[in-house]
Amino acid sequence: MRLHLCAVGRLRAGPERDLVDDYLQRLERTGRPLGLGPVSEHEVEDRRGGGMAAEGLLLSRAIPEGAALCVLDERGKPLSSPEFAAALAGWRDAGRQDAAFVIGGADGLDPGLRARADLVVSLGRMVWPHMLVRVMLAEQLYRAATILSGSPYHRV
Repeated sequence: MRLHLCAVGRLRAGPERDLVDDYLQRLERTGRPLGLGPVSEHEVEDRRGGGMAAEGLLLSRAIPEGAALCVLDERGKPLSSPEFAAALAGWRDAGRQDAAFVIGGADGLDPGLRARADLVVSLGRMVWPHMLVRVMLAEQLYRAATILSGSPYHRV
């Protein structure tokens, strides 16, 4: 199952970019034998100032047709790492070819896009900068792959 990280904003060079790259490389190595990967990033920017609706449209265009859709939103369900891994495995085992993980912009995520999601996940009740959310998502995707592979990376 191909994995797509779809996010508003560009992640420039720096510590966050380095962390995302590191976790995605680890995910590629661990996930491919499990049928998870390749991973691609889709960054969108609304340069016209159309707000959440315009960002939602750009994000929608980045999501492959038929993809399982997971959006990150503070109003979502807080999942444990094993629950998140189980969701990925469920989509993969159901024959989904793609899974898209969506991170909105500074004003949040378009409600219409959130309503289409197969899974709405919260990383906690706090609001996080989108750059850190991308790092945390990349790490959790890698962690999910290690859980599914039986690796000792994830400890309870």
